[in-house]
Amino acid sequence: MKKVCIVCDSGSGRLGGHCTQYAFCGLPGVKICALSDANKEADWTSHKRTGAERFYSDYKEMITKEKPDIAVLCSRLPGEHYPQIKFALEHHCHVFCEKPAADDLEKADDLIRLAESTHCKVQIAHLARFAPAFREMKRLIDDGQIGRILSCYMRGKEESRGGGEDMMVLGTHIMDVACYLLGNPLSVYSDIRVNGDCIRKGKYLPTEEPLGLCTGDEVFSHFRFPNGVNGIFESRRNTVPKTQIRRLGIVISGTEGALSIRYEGERQLHISRNFPSPQEDEAHFEVVTLPPEETIPGAAAIDYTAWNLNRENPLHRYFTGNNRRAAWDLLQCIHGDTTPRADLRSAAISLEMILGSYRSALEKRVISLPLEDRTHPLLAD
Repeated sequence: MKKVCIVCDSGSGRLGGHCTQYAFCGLPGVKICALSDANKEADWTSHKRTGAERFYSDYKEMITKEKPDIAVLCSRLPGEHYPQIKFALEHHCHVFCEKPAADDLEKADDLIRLAESTHCKVQIAHLARFAPAFREMKRLIDDGQIGRILSCYMRGKEESRGGGEDMMVLGTHIMDVACYLLGNPLSVYSDIRVNGDCIRKGKYLPTEEPLGLCTGDEVFSHFRFPNGVNGIFESRRNTVPKTQIRRLGIVISGTEGALSIRYEGERQLHISRNFPSPQEDEAHFEVVTLPPEETIPGAAAIDYTAWNLNRENPLHRYFTGNNRRAAWDLLQCIHGDTTPRADLRSAAISLEMILGSYRSALEKRVISLPLEDRTHPLLAD
């Protein structure tokens, strides 16, 4: 029986709507022993829905006293991930954590070394790697259903956070998806601007949430993936209202078709086979029927009512189902001593793509990946 502790601080926008706190609920061989929340006005009635047996106001005290096998870290703020993951690993806990792993590469590298030295597993909540639509997208690509892959087009939400903030908050998801589908990029060339002017070191933009160093109200980055695949990530501030998320997503184009997923509603997989006509002239996309979802042996059904969630809400289904798959994958990796599907190294690569974009824009040249210089490129000299 694996003991699980949940760090679920609910103050100052830390707790997003991603249902991370429920990832291990209902899984076989798991006991939710405790939950911590430093918020003095915490809604403990809500927290009790996790089934936690004890409650703390300090996560360090909880982990020290409870000695869990696994720590679940729910904060959506990147700056909080490094100290929390580090503390958990130092106490020989495996970790399931919201994305991204850290806000700079030196911290990510430190966590990778610490995880290896403590023989602990870390799973980052890059949930597309576990989602049926994205897994079917990868299968179709690998099976050659759209021919030889030519290009990958990635967009952020492009609302009030568009640009560098969008790249860090949501681009990390999209860039991780591209790596999952195509392999790790080899280089990046980027143009990032503020009010039409090129970005400069030591000049930052305020962000709606703490993300570390950030700048750019428009981002255009070109990535070179293996096998000659070209990838583009683009985000511009205030292109759409914040309530409109349809632009967020990814399109993969090949010689015989294209595949697309947008981060809205059911996050359906679409395919276009209007080739060899150019996609931009005559593309017609149809919904792909997904194979039945894999079941987890011995897992209880997701209890939306008990968790105060709506079964009819596609986002609730997406987050609860894929967090559970990610948690189950981590449990299997702990048992079999294998690498989690969304481990620290894969999370560090998407962070490299973001920071490599900044370095390229500053130096106005192609930057090879992985990055040799691990310092944050925006830091003033």
